[in-house]
Amino acid sequence: MSASTHIGRIPVRDVRPLVDGGRRPAKAVVGETFQVTATVFREGHDAVAANVVLTDPEGAPGPWTPMRELAPCTDRWGADVTPDALGHWTFHVEAWSDPIATWRHRAGIKIPAGIDVGLVLEEGADLYFRAAAGVPDEAGRGLVLAAAKALREDALSISARLAGALAPEVGAVLARYPLRELVTVSEVLPLLVERERALYGAWYEFFPRSEGTPQRPHGTFRTAARRFGAIAAMGFDVVYLPPIHPIGSTFRKGPNNTLSATAEDVGVPWAIGSPEGGHDAIHPDLGTIEDFDWFVARAREHRLEIALDFALQCSPDHPWVHKHPEWFHHRPDGTIAYAENPPKKYQDIYPIAFDADMDGLVAETLRVLRYWMEHGVRIFRVDNPHTKPVVFWERVIAEINAADPDVIFLAEAFTRPAMMHTLAQIGFQQSYTYFTWRNTKEELTEYLTELSGEAAAYMRPNFFANTPDILHACLQHGGRPAFEIRAVLAATLSPTWGIYSGYELCENTPLREGSEEYLDSEKYQLRHRDWNTTNSITPLITQLNTIRRGHPALRQLRNIHFHHTDNDAVIAYSKRTGPDTVVVVVNLDPHHTQEATVSLDMPQLGLDGNPSMSVRDELTGETYRWGRTNYVRLEPGRAPAHVLHVQPSASETGGSSAS
Repeated sequence: MSASTHIGRIPVRDVRPLVDGGRRPAKAVVGETFQVTATVFREGHDAVAANVVLTDPEGAPGPWTPMRELAPCTDRWGADVTPDALGHWTFHVEAWSDPIATWRHRAGIKIPAGIDVGLVLEEGADLYFRAAAGVPDEAGRGLVLAAAKALREDALSISARLAGALAPEVGAVLARYPLRELVTVSEVLPLLVERERALYGAWYEFFPRSEGTPQRPHGTFRTAARRFGAIAAMGFDVVYLPPIHPIGSTFRKGPNNTLSATAEDVGVPWAIGSPEGGHDAIHPDLGTIEDFDWFVARAREHRLEIALDFALQCSPDHPWVHKHPEWFHHRPDGTIAYAENPPKKYQDIYPIAFDADMDGLVAETLRVLRYWMEHGVRIFRVDNPHTKPVVFWERVIAEINAADPDVIFLAEAFTRPAMMHTLAQIGFQQSYTYFTWRNTKEELTEYLTELSGEAAAYMRPNFFANTPDILHACLQHGGRPAFEIRAVLAATLSPTWGIYSGYELCENTPLREGSEEYLDSEKYQLRHRDWNTTNSITPLITQLNTIRRGHPALRQLRNIHFHHTDNDAVIAYSKRTGPDTVVVVVNLDPHHTQEATVSLDMPQLGLDGNPSMSVRDELTGETYRWGRTNYVRLEPGRAPAHVLHVQPSASETGGSSAS
């Protein structure tokens, strides 16, 4: 980055997206469109213009993209840009004096008033001759030269001489090849472009060990792979596995986090390490590394990627405990401190202490990650990264992505905003969020406005509707309708969403009233499920993922816009990408039918001149006529939401005029 400390001839200020003052790159994915903005102005009344230049990873600047003033008299300019390759890009803004625009404005005032007519026409001719020299194609140059000559043609009327210079076809050429004076270049800012899965995808979490048989209850990679067909059929892209490593026996937890485990209890997968090995080993009951390779290949046949949990912590039986005692915090009595999050205690887990040997821990982490990368894992869900030094993750992710830019790290950090945002800025491609705890219209609107605003330049949300640790009260008490509502919201608000196995069965029994933990949690025991139950919402989940794949607008984050409803139990929002526009209306109340009037911001839908449009509900297949104001009635368990595709032609006829 070349930071400028002075004001240029044409001031270019506050270029965005800007991450950490330009010290860290803004982020995008291949094919993602985002807006570059800047404040551009100059002294006096002469016209200014601006453009964005993207420079690709090879150092080649692309064709510049013209900027426009975003609102009259604000001096805030913007342009949409779309990088098309992986790697480290840069972008900058160029601003300049626009003498032809200035002349056109003055000519439009002076010539009708008869002021300095001859002089004005001659000034215009000089400018157009200069502009023609900068037009590379012969046809365009000829149009500009003809306009320049006409301005000096005394045999023509004044209006005819002026008309040639103001002709639309001439203006189109000059828009492509403007005459630029006093060009001023902004600071050069970094841009990191990653693969699409960093922004968009549907995740499914499940425990392979629960996918056993009556003869052998503990599942293996071979038996767990039987779930791939159903997971792929629901439209998921990523299968996320909890830790698959050996589990310690010391202080092993029993069902529901008890301290009285028996020899038959399987323990917590996050209590990593035993005499069989540590983070680079596989739990022997799951199979061998050859079985894991087969499992990854089988997933790939179903177009599924495997995401592996990376939890940097150990059971008391982990080989590191004896081989690297300096990696753990020892109390005054010589014992190692176990993990705590009062009032919760994790006696079966030793956290890592980083400051005694940061270099050694970085090296070992890189070794472990590369081991799994060699076996086909390109996505890692990192457990509790906020309990480790930020600089540690910065070093690890930078080292991995320098050689393997396709590897994705998801930060599972339900913590304070400053830490979550910083982890995203220093390299994590995705982040867990507060979505679980945002349930009202006001909460969702405020939170998504934040996530899709300036934060979208570096932080990409992954909206998990539940996790093995989190069963929100709305799911506990809202029944099946609540599961449907939260699935619709997660799948349409965020380009990346996910569920933990059992969500489709509406599992909602808490450990106790007021707790967000599951009763008989799968963290502590095997859980066998009846996937054929009639209470399953699998058809809805399949529909949602099918809709997402069919609509580019739903695969983006920065394009969300909220619309007014006169009932706080009903939320409405739209997403628009190119010609694809989707409007979503959701009843947030799982217990009662809600009615509302939805008032659409038509310009946000690209329909400012259209009083009505045809929309198709992608959930039901029904078609309606919608306009600026629309009545909706949404019934939990039957029709909790509309996911409406705005049809390409507003002249099409539809079905009902209300829903």
